[in-house]
Amino acid sequence: MKKTAISEHGFTLLEVMVALAVVAIALVSLLALQNRSLLMHGRVKHLTEATLLGREIMNERIARGDVPSQPQQEQFAEPFERYSWRLERETTPLPGVFKVSVTVIWGDEQNNEAVTLASFMLEQGDVP
Repeated sequence: MKKTAISEHGFTLLEVMVALAVVAIALVSLLALQNRSLLMHGRVKHLTEATLLGREIMNERIARGDVPSQPQQEQFAEPFERYSWRLERETTPLPGVFKVSVTVIWGDEQNNEAVTLASFMLEQGDVP
């Protein structure tokens, strides 16, 4: 009896299909990660811009001593017109000290599309 030689120089169709399935699953996962990365990049960009804009408003107002007792809300000028800000002054239990809060909003505040910065300030007359 003569044995037939089995070729061991190639891949079977089943091996190729399994390899393609593994590559397809990996590729779909990588595409999902890329999409998530792009979404996070946009969120981080808004958070960074909002934080810097809020610090600018707070530093200007504290340096000038111009913190009104009533809340104030305005829109930023171009190129940041999609952002608005709200400045609030709150009393504290300490005499002569008040809390200054700046909230920068770029979308729906209820969906966490806002950044709030806070600082404390002495009344102008209390500084020696």
